[in-house]
Amino acid sequence: MDVQQQRDYEVNWRFISLYFLNDNTVADWYDADYRAGHMAGLRALRVADAVRVQFDNDAVGRFYTALGRRIHVERHDRTELRTNPASVIAVALDDANLPSTFVGEADNEDHDAYIRAETELALSRTGKDVGTPILTFKPGRADEGSFFGPVLSKAPRGQAAVDLWNAVELIATTSGMAELKRSNRGRPEFD
Repeated sequence: MDVQQQRDYEVNWRFISLYFLNDNTVADWYDADYRAGHMAGLRALRVADAVRVQFDNDAVGRFYTALGRRIHVERHDRTELRTNPASVIAVALDDANLPSTFVGEADNEDHDAYIRAETELALSRTGKDVGTPILTFKPGRADEGSFFGPVLSKAPRGQAAVDLWNAVELIATTSGMAELKRSNRGRPEFD
């Protein structure tokens, strides 16, 4: 969002569901609590899809940003999203200046086919062994490039954000790099 505000950059928000991505996961780490977190994410994506259908891409961006701010920046209890997603989603809708009636879409499975298709499109661009976010630069062009990430522990601001964005875009669209990774380095910082 910081880069978009500094440059004339269009963002087309798409969906990827970790719930659907892990449909067949039977590993020990994928316990009921983990799956509940992914289900909470799916509920939010259903609301985002309803927003997309009735409004537009910018409204999806406002909702997604408001939800992300509440969870990651303001650090509200993630348990609340698992146990009472309607309240978290309602606050994000309000923050995004969207009707609270969209909360009812959280359990509407009519959105699932579209969300599954979006998830498959994302994975077709990166391969299946990834998570979120997936960024696609220059979609539909010969130099299109996609990556999972970057996943950052400290969000850059201002020119530093633009510099990082430019570097990731350059790597995605001009190289054959498949992966650049290291373990997390501390709690995420968004300030």
